[in-house]
Amino acid sequence: MSFQSLGLSQPVLQALALKEYSEATPIQTQAIPTLLKGRDLLGIAQTGTGKTAAFMLPSIDRLRQSDRRAGPRACRMLVLAPTRELASQIAESARSYARFSQLKVVTVFGGTSVGKNRQDLARGVDVLVATPGRLIDLIEQRYLTLNDVEILVLDEADQMLDLGFIHALKQIVRLLPARRQTLFFSATMPKAIKELADKFLTDPAEVRVAPAATTVERVDQYVTFVQQSEKQALLTMMLRVGFAKPDPAKGNPGGSMERVLIFTRTKHGADRVVKLLGGSGIPAGAIHGNKSQPQRERALAEFKSGRVKILVATDIAARGIDVTGVSHVVNFELPNVSEQYVHRIGRTARAGAAGVAIAFCADDERAYLKGIERLTRQQLNVSPLPAGFTAEAARIKATRGPSPEPSHQERRDEERREQRFRPQRAHRGRGRYASAVKPMGAGGRRHAAGR
Repeated sequence: MSFQSLGLSQPVLQALALKEYSEATPIQTQAIPTLLKGRDLLGIAQTGTGKTAAFMLPSIDRLRQSDRRAGPRACRMLVLAPTRELASQIAESARSYARFSQLKVVTVFGGTSVGKNRQDLARGVDVLVATPGRLIDLIEQRYLTLNDVEILVLDEADQMLDLGFIHALKQIVRLLPARRQTLFFSATMPKAIKELADKFLTDPAEVRVAPAATTVERVDQYVTFVQQSEKQALLTMMLRVGFAKPDPAKGNPGGSMERVLIFTRTKHGADRVVKLLGGSGIPAGAIHGNKSQPQRERALAEFKSGRVKILVATDIAARGIDVTGVSHVVNFELPNVSEQYVHRIGRTARAGAAGVAIAFCADDERAYLKGIERLTRQQLNVSPLPAGFTAEAARIKATRGPSPEPSHQERRDEERREQRFRPQRAHRGRGRYASAVKPMGAGGRRHAAGR
């Protein structure tokens, strides 16, 4: 269906034309007419389905029609995202869609200057895209009020819960006007997410564009069983063949890997993979929570431009990586929350292209693999170790020197993450922003939370 038939205004259609967008995706076709009427919406859709345009295009028109102006230190539309990368990506899209609508779009998230955030918000903004932590900081410092919010969007709500933002979300919603339009998007719909949606939404329309927790249809999925200590050697061999020039005489087709995204469970694990690949002459970048915002933006920009063809990431950054042309996703370590597997492999096979997902499974990760196959209702194809793997792995280990060891703080961070995420239960713990509410004391009484 064309965008012209969905009831969007001429300024929005003009912006879409400049981006050469003419045909709406299924979620856009279903959501836009409903949102233009002002109804709340519960959207179940995986990443890469066009969710941002589905909620941003009609919201721009509704903001234009209301013809209001945000007061000082206020916003009219609030979009909450779990990660910096996703917030930045949403804001970039919003600016392009609103270029002829004279709406001001601002982002606030951790790793950026609070002073700059304060300046951006001082005169009020139309669209604010934020992560929950920085948003609460600005509210508590009286740099922002939510009294003027007309539209609230919660994007990637399931990852919000995974990252422990539940208490922060509840605090933010308590500060919003009761009369508002609320849009709630999630790639999966476990019980905890459904309960959260029921609290935030009023008589919502529901849109589903794919069954919950299914994997991308165009992704060929494989698993290789390998010892944990040999994963790095296997990855090195795979990348050397994939990025080598074609050499039919040696049986090397070459060029099969165009752009590779590698996932680890921990921040130290990501840095370790990058360092060891570099020691083998294979350049790669890393993106995770310990990197500064400029470092994260630079690594992502180099990956998008193709200057660096390999990016190693943790799950916290997974949903903000919207890069066309990712040919392969490598699960260097299987996620211990099964739903994360769906989001990881959704980074490839975007915009109608095909993709490949490869999982490295050690003996202690077989339970994670079973959970993934049970969730996706698919059995991954087993890919054997390459011929001569043992000898080549030993040679690679001998040439790259000792493996870098994590610091004491890095070990503590990894232990905390492992304690928070268990394979049998995705949502645990009080979360990063538990101080946003009053916790229960040992005797059942509520005590004030210290900050």
